[in-house]
Order: sequence, then C-alpha cells, then structure tokens
Amino acid sequence: MLDTETTGLEPSEGHRVIEIACVELFDRRPTGRNFHRYLNPEREIDAAAVQIHGLTAEFLADKPRFADVADEFIEFVEGAELLIHNAAFDVGFLDAELALAGRPGVRTFCPVTDTLAMAREMHPGKRNSLDALCERYQVDNSRRSLHGALLDAQLLADVWLAMTRGQDTLDISLAASASPGEGGQAAERPARLVVVRASEAEIAAHAAMCERIDKESKGRCLWKQAAGPA
Repeated sequence: MLDTETTGLEPSEGHRVIEIACVELFDRRPTGRNFHRYLNPEREIDAAAVQIHGLTAEFLADKPRFADVADEFIEFVEGAELLIHNAAFDVGFLDAELALAGRPGVRTFCPVTDTLAMAREMHPGKRNSLDALCERYQVDNSRRSLHGALLDAQLLADVWLAMTRGQDTLDISLAASASPGEGGQAAERPARLVVVRASEAEIAAHAAMCERIDKESKGRCLWKQAAGPA
C-alpha cells in the first residue's frame, strides 16, 4: 500500500512530494516492513495543503530530497503490486519526482492498482473516500485528525483486506487430507478425531458475517452459496 503527501495539487505547477509511505503485505498479511520518509520539497507549501497534513517547510527543512531516497524507494517497491487510493494523483507526483531524479516512471518497475476505482465499482453512487470506507468496513480511523502518508497506508491496508475479505479464498477443499504421505501413499487417518463444535455465539457471528459479505458483494458470498437455503 502506498500513499503520499504533497505541497499542493498539481505536479505540473511545480508541486512536490513531501511524505511517502509504503506498507508491505504478503499473502494478505502485514510483513512489518514499511518504507517511510519525509522529504524536503525545496519550495513553499500551499496553506490549504498544510491544513490537510500539517507538514510545514520548517519541519521539512533538514529532511532528504526525493532524489536522495529514489533508489531506496525503487528497491523497496520493485516487483511488487502497488495499491493506491486515487492512484492517478500519487502516480502523477511520483512520476514527476522520478523524472527529476533521472529515473523511469513508477509503472516501469511495478504494476499499480487503484483501490478507489475498486471501491467505486463495488459501491456505485456511494462515497468512497478513505474515511468513508473506514466507516463502511468498521476500520478504526480515530487517529486520522490530519492526513499522514504512513497512517493512511496502514488504514488502506485494513480497508483493502476488508473489501476483498474471503471472496478469493473461500474455496475450501479436502485435498490436503487426501494428499500423499511419504512414499506416495495416502496419509494414515488418525485413530481418534477430536471434533470441536462452534458455540451458538460463534454460529451467530458467522451468520452475521456471511450476511455482511453477501450484501457488500451483491449476493456473491461463497459460504452462503455452499450452504444452500437456510
């Protein structure tokens, strides 16, 4: 997940990236590896932008320039898929910064997926800002009094996991239990199987989650399809 903060809205007008953050996920889990840098834009920051992210020229005066961290950034993201909310904005700024640093554009070393486009497809006609998605998917964004690239990337990770939860991994098979053991023979069945049954509260929670997935996916909850009519 990637997010940036900038001095203004248009890189074509000379605005620059002042904060960049990436949060790494692997196999739908945070790895704990993040990339986070504040950057000296070598120019003034629009007052409207300061109201959004709170970053001032004074605070950034002793920070590195983007060119100083360009190679480190490329090394961190190269070969990964970048998930960005409103990707056109961030990619436009990153491509401008990379060009100034004599490097190729973002999409030359990693693909980009726009989570805002995903959200609009899933929730047409609804608000799909990061705050709106946090509210919709019950992701705690109470710390977001100001925008911040690292916090927003972390929130986006939680939102994206909620948006895509389970729908690509609900195909449960018994292949593992029938897989060959040593010597190509089927694994021996244990002499005694312990059955742990769900409690009534767990069954109710599962049913509620299925209803939520079914509603958000417009009737495509695989758990409900597998279970058949109630």
